Amino acid sequence: MNETCTDINGALETYYLPTMYSIEFVVGLIGNLTVICGYLFCLKEWKCSNIYLFNLSIADLIFICTLPMFIVYYGNGKKWIFGDVMCKLNRYVLHANMYISILFLACTSIDRYLLVLNPMRLHLFQRKQSAVAICVAMWLIVTLEIIPMLTFIGPNNISEHNNITVVKCVDYASSGNAGNNLIYSLCLTVCGFLLPLCVMFFFCVGTARALTRLSQERANNITLEKPLTLVILAVVIFLVLFTPYHIMRNVRILSRMDSIGFSECTIVGIKASYAVTRPIAFLNSTINPIFYFLLGDKFRDTLTNRVKVICLKFTSCLVRRPMC
Repeated sequence: MNETCTDINGALETYYLPTMYSIEFVVGLIGNLTVICGYLFCLKEWKCSNIYLFNLSIADLIFICTLPMFIVYYGNGKKWIFGDVMCKLNRYVLHANMYISILFLACTSIDRYLLVLNPMRLHLFQRKQSAVAICVAMWLIVTLEIIPMLTFIGPNNISEHNNITVVKCVDYASSGNAGNNLIYSLCLTVCGFLLPLCVMFFFCVGTARALTRLSQERANNITLEKPLTLVILAVVIFLVLFTPYHIMRNVRILSRMDSIGFSECTIVGIKASYAVTRPIAFLNSTINPIFYFLLGDKFRDTLTNRVKVICLKFTSCLVRRPMC
């Protein structure tokens, strides 16, 4: 029975995690690079929502670029070869991206609400200077939230039976003192996840109600199904992706406490469930570009037209190669 329980995590770490991280790396790299190029080269008029989403795409791209190290780590039998600094830096980027994503999309939901509530008025929150200042503040807030985590994380030297020392970059929930770690994890769950999600939910509901009211007041030839769908999807996706991760992270830390008295197989099952939820939570970095693309017809049409122009020039160059 114990052997079967142990094999669950071995299979997940050998096959599931590297495969999921590889898919997320390829899809996320293409999607976020496309979005960043679209903002830099196609968008002429920047609004505060564009500033929030551009910062989010930068955060997603930075995180995506750390995934190859995790792919090598798990594909190499959990042997960390990149040093102490990179271990802590990668874990910082991973968690910072997760919580900065919620904050930036919460800011975007506030901007949408103010825009729908009073389209003719430019609120202080909607000014470009305010958006830049808020983005800087968001990065600082998330950094302050994550700094205590770095004291728990670090490469662990484990001596095997054949006298070979293997360096492992243990994840946050599996390292440090379980008691202190649980307190910090619960605080981070509330402050970093639940509170911003409640803000996002509140303003998304307000936006949905305002859009519904507008659709009733105006003629039927104006459809608002798409904006309503987007604001609902934004909340649902974060709930689906992040909620299992935060639940299992805290349960995983709880299972490491000797006073709880979980059986060995239960601990193995909890660790396996926690491993399953991690790549699912990181899917937000690959899904976010879909929201950029669907956020507004103007951005989508501008990006699509620019791609068509590039394709036409490339085709014309192939047809008339001597003139190229």
